[in-house]
Amino acid sequence: MSSPFPAKPGCPMCGIVSKAALHVQPNSERSPSFPPGSTETEFLWRDDNFTAYREKANPVSSKGHVIITFNLHVPSIYTLSSTDLPLLVNVRNLATRLLNNLLPPTSPLSSTAPASSSAPLYRPNPNFRIGFITPPFWDGKIPVTDHLHAHAYIAPSDLVGWFRGVAYGPMAWYAIDDLIAEIRESVTNNRIKSGHENRAGAPIDMVPDAGSRSGTADGIETSEVGLASTEADLEAQVTPTVLSARAGPSPQNSIPDIRV
Repeated sequence: MSSPFPAKPGCPMCGIVSKAALHVQPNSERSPSFPPGSTETEFLWRDDNFTAYREKANPVSSKGHVIITFNLHVPSIYTLSSTDLPLLVNVRNLATRLLNNLLPPTSPLSSTAPASSSAPLYRPNPNFRIGFITPPFWDGKIPVTDHLHAHAYIAPSDLVGWFRGVAYGPMAWYAIDDLIAEIRESVTNNRIKSGHENRAGAPIDMVPDAGSRSGTADGIETSEVGLASTEADLEAQVTPTVLSARAGPSPQNSIPDIRV
């Protein structure tokens, strides 16, 4: 069956996804390092659902700016349903890990691991901003408005400028924590949600797919079909392998299936 969100000719994000599928190879588990002035796309991650790369041409932060794009040409966050909650949790966790990879190991900005197995699976890092720019706003330097992608950067946004600042400001910015929390509240009766500092460590964070499934009292599943092409769980896997782009195409059978 064909995808309801096929690649769109001329879409820059679809081009990046296509290039990653053909050219990326495992490089190093260390923080990415490219020669100064390199114009190669600095891919950081690719799996069945997402492609992540470092924004080098027009970052909003001198400390690091990562873009995680959906591989499918999904037009906006309003296309997502509650079934896609695990997908959003994966975006958030992947972004957190990639931003941590951009920091020196001894940096005080790094996220710390949970103290015990009973701690929440995710603890927000106040230095990391992860979210979406919502229509009708857009980033004038990355003017893609109809292919869903998340921005993740390390505060402060010292390179943003006043015009781009609108896109990354409170009017246009939709933090992924808030989106996850609001979807959960809209489909469940659990009023303890994540998304704000005073809710950090909420019990619902122990269940990454909380609120993603729905059904009737007689056991009939009513969940919508989600976008995810795999049920891989980021929480149970290893830290992402950093990827780099190559100048020439790789044979199709040598492209690694890189998962979280």
